[in-house]
Amino acid sequence: CVLSPVSWHEGEAQDDFLDSRAGQLSFCTKVCYGIGGIPNQVASSATAFYLQLFLLDVAQVPAAQVSLALFGGKVSGAAADPVAGFFINRSRRTGSGRLMPWVLGCTPFITVVYFLLWFLPPFTSLRGLWYTSFYCLFQALATVSRCTPWRGLGPLGPHCWSVATVKSLCPTGKDSCPGCPHFCRLETSPTPRFCPVPQARLYSIAAAVLALTYPVCSGLLCLGVKERPGSSDPASGQGLSFLAGLRLTVRHPPYLKLVISFLFISAAIQVEQSYLVLFCTHASRLHEHVQGVVLTILVSAMLSTPLWEWVIQRFGKKTSAFGICVMVPFVILLAAVPTAPVAYVVALVSGLSIAVSLLLPWSMLPDVVDAFQQQHQHGPGLETIFYSSYVFFTKLSGACALGISTLSLEFAGYEAGACKQAEQVVVTLKVLIGAVPTCVILTGLCILMVGPTPKVPSGEDPSHRQSLQRRTSYSLA
Repeated sequence: CVLSPVSWHEGEAQDDFLDSRAGQLSFCTKVCYGIGGIPNQVASSATAFYLQLFLLDVAQVPAAQVSLALFGGKVSGAAADPVAGFFINRSRRTGSGRLMPWVLGCTPFITVVYFLLWFLPPFTSLRGLWYTSFYCLFQALATVSRCTPWRGLGPLGPHCWSVATVKSLCPTGKDSCPGCPHFCRLETSPTPRFCPVPQARLYSIAAAVLALTYPVCSGLLCLGVKERPGSSDPASGQGLSFLAGLRLTVRHPPYLKLVISFLFISAAIQVEQSYLVLFCTHASRLHEHVQGVVLTILVSAMLSTPLWEWVIQRFGKKTSAFGICVMVPFVILLAAVPTAPVAYVVALVSGLSIAVSLLLPWSMLPDVVDAFQQQHQHGPGLETIFYSSYVFFTKLSGACALGISTLSLEFAGYEAGACKQAEQVVVTLKVLIGAVPTCVILTGLCILMVGPTPKVPSGEDPSHRQSLQRRTSYSLA
């Protein structure tokens, strides 16, 4: 469940899609605009919660190779953001706009790549390379196709079958592994055998269904949303190169503090999402509740987002930031007492914390940009560097966090496809969903609380009209 980040080319999309008449957008346009973001949000939710489980237990890729795949995919997405922004900003405006051709051009490729990401190839020796390649391609293409700051929540991903269904595909009786819904090992032969084919087939079917939503939703986006030229001068802010602008932005203390704090917070949230399903499967007897727990997180985050917007406006952004740490005591409780009632309570509270952790930085970034513009007067063009560099650094922190944490499973002795993991693996999973997010979130909040918060410009000041227009465009997403 994520709020898609606004990146370099996404900031450009704001000027193209919305101008000073943004309040006149029709309901149909807003609906088509939101529908266009559904595939990326569903895919993001699916990969965040289930890709690691799929690679480890269904595809049976070694944990070290899974670590490399996750790290490479996140780095690919981070690197693709400024690169895509560079080319999109220099592309010519066509009859359908400047951004729409990029969205439509990426659609067939991301459709095929997403399906192949969940496809089980017939060979085993190069599966690590297979999934690393397609995950990198998927992250890069998703970055390019995500040209507007869509906010949404995806339903459950490819892990969408019941425990009874999978058990019916595995042998029953004393030779089976009862209670293991994702895989089963037969003990009747000297060499253990695995039967991941039914699960892999279900993953592939669900991935194919989701992949087909890309062309459908992209078509509706193209039909219902028309780009309009931005009201600001297109030449403004282009006197500085990207590197020169980046040097200026990283020297801006409020921006530096915001980026560093959310590097920690976003990394903690990604680790919590990625390992919750593995924890429920291997470190507790909650495998039958995996879908319910994930669904609770998604629904909780979705329903609490308007509430957090009100809290931010009513009590301020620094006060609202404490909502991120609400999940801390509950994830520790889940690691100590892994029962179904506790898991659902943790899922409910985690959804609240995830929602505010993803909403808050995009509420604070415009304030930082406005404060910078007041001090330096370099024109509005530098705001794209603020957003693109923030997305780049947060994605890079997620890559490092997921790569290192998955590698820790390799050191703990994780056995791909095994119904019962070693005690060291169980302890490692408890640490990854309890102690690690707790320490990292608290560190990020401490950094965020240091120093004053940038002030919001006054709406009566005509020099800040462009700033207020930008805020309106983000709130419409």
